[in-house]
Amino acid sequence: MHAYISRHFLRVGLLAAGVATAVTGGPAQAAEAVAVTHDAVRTVADHRHHTDVRDSFTVRQFGHVAGAHLDNRAVARSARCTADDACRSVALSFQIVTLAGDHVRLTAVNDGQALNDHCTGCQTLAAAYQFVVSTHEERRLSSAARAKLDGIHRRLDDLGRSRLPAAELKRRTDALAAEVTSVLSAPASFDRPTPRPAVTVHRHLDGWPGH
Repeated sequence: MHAYISRHFLRVGLLAAGVATAVTGGPAQAAEAVAVTHDAVRTVADHRHHTDVRDSFTVRQFGHVAGAHLDNRAVARSARCTADDACRSVALSFQIVTLAGDHVRLTAVNDGQALNDHCTGCQTLAAAYQFVVSTHEERRLSSAARAKLDGIHRRLDDLGRSRLPAAELKRRTDALAAEVTSVLSAPASFDRPTPRPAVTVHRHLDGWPGH
């Protein structure tokens, strides 16, 4: 059986791998930052590459912004394998975004799609998780919090490489997402004292077989 497995590693930084633009309303109005970021994982398993497993685990710290456009997607496809020669396609995407501001205009898209194309007995799972952390004043994640997130990412890598059935893979991925939420919800996870941050979680899992 052929295997094609790759990983995307944890990336942390102020405006890292994202885009910030300035919106100005004239000389009397201060520039306002608009954060834009897109993360996506796509996998395809077929008779040539029976296993395709990828994950993305990104952290974007945008600081104080007036608006944000966030996009996170996972798409897994298995095509034209057989029950005796089954495929496995797993796409896992975790997107973590921290924002500061009182009235941030937020547009967030989070989507997971698992596609089975004439693939009898194949395992196909797409899981997209989006975590949006909102604070009044700008805060950065502490080194201890980043280390915890890095550890969760390593376990996500291991989970994706496992041969667990789709239903169990979903359950364990959910458990890792709960750990991420716990880290982000803790005031001690930030570089300065802060009230309990607001964490919004968007979750979209799609898988076959689904039970």
